[in-house]
Amino acid sequence: MQCLYKVSSTFRRIVLTQQICTTTVQRDVQNTEKTINQVTLLGRVGADPQKRGSEDHPVVNFPLATHFSYKYESGDILQKTDWHRISVFRPGLRDTVYKYLKKGQRVYVTGKLSYGEVKLDDGQVRTASTVIADDIIFFQSQPQST
Repeated sequence: MQCLYKVSSTFRRIVLTQQICTTTVQRDVQNTEKTINQVTLLGRVGADPQKRGSEDHPVVNFPLATHFSYKYESGDILQKTDWHRISVFRPGLRDTVYKYLKKGQRVYVTGKLSYGEVKLDDGQVRTASTVIADDIIFFQSQPQST
């Protein structure tokens, strides 16, 4: 502990007028450091949601397609589609998604990115990414026809 003293003196008399003490605590930076893991997606549902997991730890999963377009110097336009695995664990949201979400719907998903390993039928182990949904906003019930 460190203390700073503010004193005032008049001739031979010393008077303590203020004492400020601070305590310095060493903390592990890894334990107090703030981090962000946030994902926002707007896309179309690729298949009807499926229930997975156990009765104690149920989850609803569905694929979500997002895409982006870019133009080559030649003028050709290429559209690339990315597929995201969405997992819903929150009880109220999970039940709503399973009951009302359908293939082709447009949704806005916010959540966090998680990585895990998946063992394939042939025994290979692959790393898989999943978006753990915190919120899902339904935009429409049917895809727009073009």
